Amino acid sequence: MTDTRTATPTTMAELPALAGAELGPSSWREVPQADIDTYAELTGDDNPIHVDEVRAASSPYGGRIAHGMLTLSMVVLHLREIYRVTDAGMGIVYGFNRIRFPNAVRSGARIRVRGTVSQVEEITGGYQVTLELVFETEGETKPVCVAELVLRHYR
Repeated sequence: MTDTRTATPTTMAELPALAGAELGPSSWREVPQADIDTYAELTGDDNPIHVDEVRAASSPYGGRIAHGMLTLSMVVLHLREIYRVTDAGMGIVYGFNRIRFPNAVRSGARIRVRGTVSQVEEITGGYQVTLELVFETEGETKPVCVAELVLRHYR
């Protein structure tokens, strides 16, 4: 069963009041081996734990796992479902303050994202929003990624 969550639209004027708001969760999305292989090819990160079925089978994970950075890069797909500023002239990912990968995403697993708006600061021309995000794997209790994402929205 797939969750079908839709972000509540937020305007630039409403952003300051969003501090403390909980977001999500997003829908579950599969991380297929084909995506893991493509990511390995694009980045050059061909660690056997990601791409070699035989060698990964003898690892502590018992099979191939997704790259942590691949998991993190999927944030936009998930965030679009749970967070949306409708009247920004431009929005950018300003960066991350903290990223951790406390658990692995096994090939074929499904992940989703939930979060909290931890801070909204006015900046020249707009707002900087800090989101505390948690990436979950279906059927697991330990998160696969926790990250503090900093976004900037400009008028």
